[in-house]
Amino acid sequence: MPHDAPHWVRSTQDVLKSVSLVPRTSHKGRVEEISDGVAMISGLRDVALDEVLRFEGGQTGFARVLDPDLIGCVLLDAATEVQAGDAVFGTGEVVNVPTGDALLGRVVDPLGRPLDGKGPINATMHLPIERPAPSIIERDLVTEPVQTGVVVVDTLFALGRGQRELIVGDHSTGKTTLAIDALIAQAHSDMICIYVAVGQKTSSVRRAIDALERHGDFARCIVVVAGSSEAPGLQWIAPYAGMTMAEHFRDKGQHALIVIDDLSKHAATHREIALLTRQSPGREAYPGDVFYIHARLLERAAKLSKARGGGSLTALPIAETDSGNLSAYIPTNLISITDGQIVLDAALFHQGQKPAVDVGLSVSRVGGKTQAPALRNAAGTLRLDYAQFLELEVFTRFGGVPDGRVRAQLTRGARIREALRQSQHMPFRLDDEVSLMRAVQAGLLDILPLVAVPKFRAALPEIVVRETDKTLMDALANLAATLADDKPDTPQ
Repeated sequence: MPHDAPHWVRSTQDVLKSVSLVPRTSHKGRVEEISDGVAMISGLRDVALDEVLRFEGGQTGFARVLDPDLIGCVLLDAATEVQAGDAVFGTGEVVNVPTGDALLGRVVDPLGRPLDGKGPINATMHLPIERPAPSIIERDLVTEPVQTGVVVVDTLFALGRGQRELIVGDHSTGKTTLAIDALIAQAHSDMICIYVAVGQKTSSVRRAIDALERHGDFARCIVVVAGSSEAPGLQWIAPYAGMTMAEHFRDKGQHALIVIDDLSKHAATHREIALLTRQSPGREAYPGDVFYIHARLLERAAKLSKARGGGSLTALPIAETDSGNLSAYIPTNLISITDGQIVLDAALFHQGQKPAVDVGLSVSRVGGKTQAPALRNAAGTLRLDYAQFLELEVFTRFGGVPDGRVRAQLTRGARIREALRQSQHMPFRLDDEVSLMRAVQAGLLDILPLVAVPKFRAALPEIVVRETDKTLMDALANLAATLADDKPDTPQ
């Protein structure tokens, strides 16, 4: 090159010399057919399972089925602009989502894209949505309680940090409300809250967000939304994305609580994708791996050992039943995976018993060891007493005059049932729950008419704050006597 060549010519020559002129390969395929958010692609023989594929129009999807001739790709964006014949490129990456503190207080889609209009999310770390569950050696015993603020749950079916407790019931029986109340109760705890909405109506998601903003600490919450109008691919990855976001805090030694609302709709989405990608249907047209997809998801909730930082991830998955049929395919699968279930009964709900928890069918297989000692001592034989009351109530409907002992049990049981009622988005503190149970077990509510029990419960927090432990029971007895004098008891 001449020494008198212009400066820009010399710069261009230097750049060309630095470029490595070697052959480069790219994985390119072709869309053979596209329908209902699933594309069948040819020409990508080296694609891995769950690898992200990029279409020439900028849309993305992930490989879900790997057949010798065709790849079943589930789209993560609208399929309206993808057509047969379009080029598709492999990326060599799996689906990743942003994680970290930048997500707190935000509403995002399963890919971490903001939905709340608060600007971009500056996350410094991205993790794959599919991650292995902690091994047995990496786990610790579930011993610390999760205070949900719901009296019937904390007293009868206590939860522990690292537990997986299924919330199951018919449509519109308060499943989401119970889960949201558990998230709201963490406003005064050290737990990070993640709410994942899968296939839910926009109005339902909006109500949940409003409740968290109004009653909870939304700055310590993450909301992941894959609505019913979103692509099936987004709905399918939503629980896994939410779990990855929660695991970030667990692995840092913090504590997280995730609600997945709900896995019945996620199973239906999985069935839809499986049928569209021509997988063999099984029972109720679900593919054979429907149990596995939820097992590998919920196994990621755990209490880690001290060597791993001691963090925990507690899961509250939700499932919907049809006419209370707990033996249906998906509810049965989820019950076998989780560490217990809270069953909501439609009949109780319509009778006004809210939360409509069926005490006989609900169970926590871990909670007895995690329940706060003060609450466990205060509750005592509450569950047994309540179960006996429900049986006696059924028998006394046939007529006859019960003796004095049975009448006393019926009176006590009716007050227990009234004490377990609770308004939505009004969680109880642990001290309030302990005091209420002590009052119930001491028989202070037996002299009250049923209509006065809510007044007693409403006045309880102020007395608990004001009185010392030595004078608390006397103050509660005085309150009960005052309410009993205001409205004389009537036969119940």
